[in-house]
Amino acid sequence: MKKNIHPEYHLVDVKLTDGTIYQMKSTFGSEGDTMVLDIDPKVHPAWTGGAHRLLDTGGRVSKFKKKYEGLGF
Repeated sequence: MKKNIHPEYHLVDVKLTDGTIYQMKSTFGSEGDTMVLDIDPKVHPAWTGGAHRLLDTGGRVSKFKKKYEGLGF
């Protein structure tokens, strides 16, 4: 590996939307900085499996379902 080309890896505080703070290693900022998250795994539907709403623009989903209805989609 080449020397002196990799960013410094150090401990930072990560603050979640509910105020919880975790310490993690990162290349963000400098030692002891705080990274404040707008979206985190405790509240985001991608991680919680929350309500999924599918927007069917132009009937594409309907066309797909009709075309492949025999395959069980």
